[in-house]
Amino acid sequence: MGDDKVFHVLFLSHRDSVRGVVAETLLNRLGKPHFVAYSAGTDPDGEINPEARELLEQTGFSVEGLRPKHYSEFGARELDFVFTLHDGAHGEAMPEWPGVPVTAHWECPDPLLSEGEPWERKQAFSRMMSELDRRLKIFVNLPLASLDRLSIQHHADEIGKSVGPA
Repeated sequence: MGDDKVFHVLFLSHRDSVRGVVAETLLNRLGKPHFVAYSAGTDPDGEINPEARELLEQTGFSVEGLRPKHYSEFGARELDFVFTLHDGAHGEAMPEWPGVPVTAHWECPDPLLSEGEPWERKQAFSRMMSELDRRLKIFVNLPLASLDRLSIQHHADEIGKSVGPA
């Protein structure tokens, strides 16, 4: 894995309307030009969740071109990493991805399931985005070119297990 390699990363969530598109958007900014991120769902919604769209726009991200997609759209794309963001996708039978990517489960609570006042929901969305941002900053700073596959797998798993400040 050379320094000039571009790594292709797929984030899998359930609906691909919140967590996946947020992770995709974050990594495409944080990892540029060494990472290209995509997101997909096991049962995608028809559109990006309005609260997720608003959060991304308010934090300076473009949502142009973002849309929920089914993971089958990536069946022929060679991927380097596939990260599941919800328990339903973790352990679910997925296609054999070309390129035999490193896979890991990064548990990420769904802010759509948060209850309470509107400000509490906004807080849940912000926490989700902050947690993904923290994990992705660790991920993009891994010395991937100097690590073997087993070490990369270990790091990816550990990043998924790590929990940031509450």
